[in-house]
Amino acid sequence: MAGTATTNPPAIGNGPLVNIAEYIIDGGVLDDVTALRLLLLPDDRVYDLMYAAYMVKRHYQGDKLHRCSIVNAKSGACSENCSFCGQSASYQKDSGVGTYPIMNADAILQAADMATEYGSTNFGIVTAIKGVKEGPMLDAICEAVRKIHAAGRIAPDASLGVVSEPVLQRLKEAGLQVYHHNLECSRSYYPEICTTREWSENYETIQRAKQVGLEVCCGGILGMGESVEQRVELMQQVASLQPDHIPLNFLVPVKGTPLENVEPMRPMDCLKAIAVFRLTNPRTDLFIAGGRIQHLRQLQPFIFQAGANGMMVGDYLTTTGRTKQDDLELVADLGLES
Repeated sequence: MAGTATTNPPAIGNGPLVNIAEYIIDGGVLDDVTALRLLLLPDDRVYDLMYAAYMVKRHYQGDKLHRCSIVNAKSGACSENCSFCGQSASYQKDSGVGTYPIMNADAILQAADMATEYGSTNFGIVTAIKGVKEGPMLDAICEAVRKIHAAGRIAPDASLGVVSEPVLQRLKEAGLQVYHHNLECSRSYYPEICTTREWSENYETIQRAKQVGLEVCCGGILGMGESVEQRVELMQQVASLQPDHIPLNFLVPVKGTPLENVEPMRPMDCLKAIAVFRLTNPRTDLFIAGGRIQHLRQLQPFIFQAGANGMMVGDYLTTTGRTKQDDLELVADLGLES
């Protein structure tokens, strides 16, 4: 029965780690020490770890597949100095990322229609800005949300930065279903990534979105130079927010940014991270977003065996994704529900 687990952390044996899965399914919470030990397992144990994560995923999510898409609705000239982002005004001259103002509602609606062709269930409107405020930009976004909601083909989501409660309320009244805002990385590592805002602003934005009754989507980016301990810290900080959706990204280095020369994570380390993210966030929709092509390469299909139940499809903010046909073929070959 769920909720009957003991408070003692499960032992990490030499087999498929079924006891870890059973502990989580029975209501146990993975402590930091155990999570770290799992991330540090040798590569020949990754399939044992994946099996445990897969059991937990199947228990809470079944084989249903979450697919989402985004549109870069306002590009560049962002005042924030996030070290990974080519849209920051601090790095944009060297990154080569273009600048354009907010798209009109009809153009955003057209992008949403394209997302439905990928089989996406959710469509995110994303802006490069510290936070959208009352004014013409918010008016245009709310109009687009209303049109997408009225069409009823895909759920409208938005990622508009650090925003106030009144802005969130307006978005909800327009028909927004999900508000997305990442923590980006752990609190302890955040000063290495961004100095123009506090980590707490990210955390509190998600709390505000929950308070107005929106579903929330919150995750981060791995492979930005953080330690393995800081990956565990991020997993637990995300878990403390109890988000409805977790997007897990792997850094795609952008030319001209401070992180342009960071080495990619090994595919096996990516799979371990996905698995432990699932074990620390067992009930949450967990999908893999940016970087799955570059980091996982030929092991991309294993994300679902490692505990993910979804993926972002189509292009990302400033980088291209896989083709529609490639992802449809992947889903069909794995026998996943769409």
